[in-house]
Amino acid sequence: VSNAGVGMAGPLECQSLAAMQSLMDTNFFGLVRLVKEVLPDMKRRRGGHIVVISSIMGLQGIVFNDIYAASKFAVEGFCESLVVQALRFNVAISLVEPGPVTTEFEAKVYEEAERADYSRTDPETADIFTKLYLRNSKDVFASLGQTPEDIAEHTLRVIEAARPPFRHQTNVAYTPMAALKHADPSGTLMTDAFYKLVFKYDTVLRLSLH
Repeated sequence: VSNAGVGMAGPLECQSLAAMQSLMDTNFFGLVRLVKEVLPDMKRRRGGHIVVISSIMGLQGIVFNDIYAASKFAVEGFCESLVVQALRFNVAISLVEPGPVTTEFEAKVYEEAERADYSRTDPETADIFTKLYLRNSKDVFASLGQTPEDIAEHTLRVIEAARPPFRHQTNVAYTPMAALKHADPSGTLMTDAFYKLVFKYDTVLRLSLH
């Protein structure tokens, strides 16, 4: 099971390239290094199961999570490309895709975001992040966040499955969000829906989460 990960949230202009590269090294290349170690032996034995903790953000980017989402998109693309070859050797690959999970990991990301310096971005973007995004994110985590124990139970079901799924989403509340991309290949439906949710209906969103 690959579960290493670090988070990052905030305006892109405020993130250093070094921090971005460090995140990618952990979230993506950490997985690549692990798979390179275990896959050859699994192929020789013609059996094995690699379980990767991904994220719903590997399917759908979320505003102000640009780099974190990019790392999870990389994870998803890597595994999607590798799974067909792996199946030839009777090796299963499964992506577990949680939504928000209430842990110290997320709390630390948001604490750092609240203390960060946003002078490198424009005032409007800084206000959108600090006064809109952070507030709504706390409501989302409080209302829809899963516990680590819940994610562990989902992961165990994937491990014990007779025919392991390639993808397993742990929070049904996020299934419609991921489905928007497939409903409209142009991306217009998805981007329009998220724009309205963030900038026009944020009050309705917060009320619905309480």
